[in-house]
Amino acid sequence: MTRRVLIRATGVARPGQLAGLGKALAASGARLLDINQSVTFGILSLEALVGLARESDLEGALATTGDALGLDIQAIQVSAEDYQRWSVQASQPRLILTLLAPHLPAGILAEVGALTAEHGLTVELIHRLSGREPLDGGMPEHGACVECWLRGEEVDLDALREKALALGAMHGVDIALQEDSIWRRHRRLVCFDMDSTLIQTEVIDELARRHGVGDEVAEVTERAMRGELDFQQSFRERMAKLRGLDESVLAEIAESLPLMDGLERLMRHLKRLGYRTAILSGGFTYFARHLQETLGFDEVHANELLIENGKVTGEVREPILDADRKAELLHEIARREGLAMEQTIAVGDGANDLKMLAAAGLGIAFRAKPLVRAQARQSISTLGLDAVLYLIGYRQGDLEEPGQ
Repeated sequence: MTRRVLIRATGVARPGQLAGLGKALAASGARLLDINQSVTFGILSLEALVGLARESDLEGALATTGDALGLDIQAIQVSAEDYQRWSVQASQPRLILTLLAPHLPAGILAEVGALTAEHGLTVELIHRLSGREPLDGGMPEHGACVECWLRGEEVDLDALREKALALGAMHGVDIALQEDSIWRRHRRLVCFDMDSTLIQTEVIDELARRHGVGDEVAEVTERAMRGELDFQQSFRERMAKLRGLDESVLAEIAESLPLMDGLERLMRHLKRLGYRTAILSGGFTYFARHLQETLGFDEVHANELLIENGKVTGEVREPILDADRKAELLHEIARREGLAMEQTIAVGDGANDLKMLAAAGLGIAFRAKPLVRAQARQSISTLGLDAVLYLIGYRQGDLEEPGQ
């Protein structure tokens, strides 16, 4: 009968330790069943599960090997019951929990540990995706991010997300939960809302301010937020108030659009990594095309302002791009590019983006109102737009190009 033994080795990491341990195991006739190794702050931690079909003095060989390699090595007998339990755990679904913030308070670990335990989840692995904090104690350049791999039987993911959202709000930390799958690192299409997502303003409000009708447009917006008007009604009413605006104002505003934090870095990496990018906006093509020319978006879909004799007419070309059309376009682009919907990402901030976020494989509410954050599956509020890279699973060190 096969005897199963868990080998646990710890000590200061140095070259040749794996080779030396492997030779000792081979000499004892051990068969490798599983292995994990990590080095943290120069300390090696290795666990190997081995099977032994014949009697051998494995423990003695490991003691001698440990002395030679500078490692503390333990050999722990594994019962058939324990082995069966581990096998069952390994077959359970995996969740990815991501913590994001300018810096992570230590207390969040205890809170997350309690939350995951409450839902019967085991923390399988924790690793850092962000870069090291500066020696002077300042904030990490692109924020702090830690990724946790969780295993457990099927859980009520909606209930877990709701509690995680509340917990994160208490600590000023974004907590994202994703089901792990083959698609998580194979997203290929990213679609963005524009106003208050790619840029730090609502263009229609800026146009209204420049035209002297800012308060009137804001009143229509408020009526829409109270539910008195739907998106298309409020959009048409706001557009009508822009009638007569000089076309030159559009160019002035386009040249001074305030880009969202992290946008340029995000686009640089998405393009380098081969992602297709699109703007799906209820705003205006005039400004979306300016961003396309500046940052290299592959395609743009927005509302086209009608201009006659150098003046805004107060109308747009039909049909108006609303929430339903955003979701439809996401599906259409994915089909055209031969992509599964699981390979799509959508990022937006408003209620008008919720259908698009729900349709995407990874839907992210960015610096959104509480209602939108609560309904979206993922949200980012504490970091810049480039934090999307963390949710895809990229480490900062993997992204940095030579010379950076």
